[in-house]
Amino acid sequence: MTFDATLFPERLTKIDELTRGDHTYLTEHDECYFFGDYSARKGFAHSATNSLVLNFKKPIKYRGTASWQYKTKAIGQVAYAFSRNLGNAIGKITLVPVPPSKVKTDDEYDDRLSRMLAMLTPPPGVNPDVRELVIQNQTMPAAHDSSTRLPPADWQNVYVVDESLAEPNPKWIGIVDDLLVTGSRFRAMSGVLKARFPEARITGLFVARRVPEAIDWSELLDDN
Repeated sequence: MTFDATLFPERLTKIDELTRGDHTYLTEHDECYFFGDYSARKGFAHSATNSLVLNFKKPIKYRGTASWQYKTKAIGQVAYAFSRNLGNAIGKITLVPVPPSKVKTDDEYDDRLSRMLAMLTPPPGVNPDVRELVIQNQTMPAAHDSSTRLPPADWQNVYVVDESLAEPNPKWIGIVDDLLVTGSRFRAMSGVLKARFPEARITGLFVARRVPEAIDWSELLDDN
């Protein structure tokens, strides 16, 4: 499986001082990387990144329909992208998926991130360290179902470290999520994991980041 370089970005890009301000809760101490720019409310056809993210996040209600194949394909594409970029680091970094908004007993529970991480293809002799270290103990409203984004404290209150997976203590934790918007859930995950593993380096790894909507200057300058 390969990507067309003219479509979805092949390399991870670091959030820096120029892009950090687009994500409300990120601080200058947060280390985060992403592949592509996602534009909200623009649909599948807007860009390759939009298409990949929307297929990756396709709701569970579409399971068993003809469109489900696109979710499965997107999960494989994301796994390929992370495998290619992380390379030997897959054996050094503990990859931790952000729990979905629904708990595992919910009919709408979506394990797309765990499925993706299970499909990583590390270099020969390298063993990936993938752990669902953080458990969400109650269902929360999905972002697309709410007009506001919950602050980090609200998410941190429902996150718990799974002590059965805590050993050996990770030295470098990669918090994996599909879309960086405000950075709220990353900050909550980081807070919970840092409290339990204070010596660990923590890095955010995202399929895409949401970019601010462009201003339509033609509308602002229209005298009619």
